[in-house]
Amino acid sequence: MGPGPGGYDPLVRFLRMKPGHGEVLIAEGDVEVAEDEQLLIEEFRRQLEAGLWAAVPVQADDRREARMVRSFTEIPRDAERVIFFPRAAGGT
Repeated sequence: MGPGPGGYDPLVRFLRMKPGHGEVLIAEGDVEVAEDEQLLIEEFRRQLEAGLWAAVPVQADDRREARMVRSFTEIPRDAERVIFFPRAAGGT
């Protein structure tokens, strides 16, 4: 699949960080396809309801950074990945 009408690849992957396994694919879909987008929205909510945090990696001057997101609408349309990870033990 190539870039979409906006010049970007509309395929987004949801990954979950698992100790000893790294990033594990939990869902992927094309945000330009209504069925895929609905499945991604549902999976996003399911992960947050399970107590996970969500972040979108961003390019920042040769450094690895990510921007936290709390709703599906906060995910940039050109995002390639959303990473879910557990909250720190004892955190709020």
